[in-house]
Amino acid sequence: MTLQGWFLILLFVGILLALTKPVGLWLHALYEGRRTPLHVVLGPVERGFYRLAGVDPSAEQGWRRYALHMLLFNVALLVFTYAVLRLQGLLPGNPQGLAGLSPDLAFNTAVSFTTNTNWQSYGGEATMSNLSQMLGLTIHNFLSAATGIALAFALFRGFARREAKAIGNFWADVTRVTLYLLLPICVLYTLFLIASGVPQTLAGVVDVQTLEGARQSILLGPVASQEAIKMLGTNGGGFFNANSAHPFENPTALTNLVEMLSIFLIGFGLTWTFGKAVGNTRQGWAILAAMVILFLAGVTVTYWQEAVGNPVLHQLGVAGGNMEGKEARFGIAASALFSVVTTAASCGAVNSMHDSFTALGGMIPLFNIQLGEVVIGGVGAGIYGFLLFAILAVFVAGLMVGRTPEYVGKKIESREVKLAVLAIAVLPLMILGFSSLSAVLQQGLAGPLNKGPHGFSEILYAFTSAVGNNGSAFAGLTANTPYYNGLLGVAMWVGRFFIIVPMLAIAGSLAAKKYTPESAGSFPTTGGLWVGLLVGIVLILGGLTFLPSLALGPIADHLAMIRGQLF
Repeated sequence: MTLQGWFLILLFVGILLALTKPVGLWLHALYEGRRTPLHVVLGPVERGFYRLAGVDPSAEQGWRRYALHMLLFNVALLVFTYAVLRLQGLLPGNPQGLAGLSPDLAFNTAVSFTTNTNWQSYGGEATMSNLSQMLGLTIHNFLSAATGIALAFALFRGFARREAKAIGNFWADVTRVTLYLLLPICVLYTLFLIASGVPQTLAGVVDVQTLEGARQSILLGPVASQEAIKMLGTNGGGFFNANSAHPFENPTALTNLVEMLSIFLIGFGLTWTFGKAVGNTRQGWAILAAMVILFLAGVTVTYWQEAVGNPVLHQLGVAGGNMEGKEARFGIAASALFSVVTTAASCGAVNSMHDSFTALGGMIPLFNIQLGEVVIGGVGAGIYGFLLFAILAVFVAGLMVGRTPEYVGKKIESREVKLAVLAIAVLPLMILGFSSLSAVLQQGLAGPLNKGPHGFSEILYAFTSAVGNNGSAFAGLTANTPYYNGLLGVAMWVGRFFIIVPMLAIAGSLAAKKYTPESAGSFPTTGGLWVGLLVGIVLILGGLTFLPSLALGPIADHLAMIRGQLF
């Protein structure tokens, strides 16, 4: 580890902390439906969408109606994308003449982008036409991210409102987030990427002459526009197979830093928005503090393990850290930081191959996802996922002080605790269930490229990434088969919507409750004790649930490496 590496990590966190309140203020304006400076230009566009769709943005919805409209919207987008991918060979915007996708791959990809997972069982530049990238996939990068933020707003209203029956209007929330947040930032972001050397063209291929005199065909496309929302919306699907290790997606050290910052930007801001919504910004800062502690712990372990390197190679005279699978332009510190950022935020973009990390260095990205999108998390999904853990934490705190649990003025009763447990239990049930199934079936065992514990880690990482809606991969699993495409598609759908519906039920239940003022007997939820309890609940639940599977995978892999055995 080097001072330069630690300076990068601390600079990264410092910039985000400085941006938390400004971003949170803007998000709070959208949460409340207030007018922003952009309304002068985009207000008529917003009203035009409402008229075209027959939507009254002032007509608020109860949690059931909100959930129903959200589900119907996403099912419609799923079907649309599936059709675009299947018919790709017949549609325009296909300069390379690529054929339509197979049924299982089209299903997997449509589900993946609908759920903000962006898992890719294919090589982007060799499989997707420009039209499919723009119309079939990039549209989801905006709308799945907007859906996540809208759902976070709905839960915020549940905590903030008193004896209310409604939690907002889904259509108004998604429209405002897309028009006044994601789209304007992405326009500026795209221009920055183009100026940095990222291509933005409808051309498919350009032929060039190399320095050696050979002819080479270089694939191009509308990369910059997809890259911007890919990062800002914590989507992660790369235009190119190498993702953010490709120089056309991530050409410089500056773009690498900006891409990492944009992954966390909205997640940091939403914590402040939550505090403002419930009338106490210290509540938001407490949640952010717990998230940052978990994040920094993960970065420390990953950076340390990658900097130490592989002892087997050291014995052979190869000194230094672990550079296998890393982009030489960025090095160990930037690669380790990127890997923890992308898995802490359920983004899935990568600038190095996690399969080539050391065993414990690769375990941290895996464990980040297993914690359930709570270490910053995806846009919207991170904060509402963390609030589910907060409900459990305040329940435990209530037991300790002998009072009915209270959080930000709302009593947490059996209904909310049961729904929170139901939502949180989805991840381990699906991850461990599908991983164990694939570890014994012939179709599942045909996927890993490595044997032993490392091969098991490849299977475990795939289903962890799918259920956790992350999208990154260990890169050592052959997943483009009917078995994995189908099962991973189901895992992604369940991992997204089987958590959302109970969460919205909690929002509706909380909104209907009276406000309960804090008293001398209330457990404080803004100080260091509360932050420590939040971190402890997340780690204990995650550790107890996934430690056996981690022991069979990366931990066993690490112990074997110490003994000189590699897989």
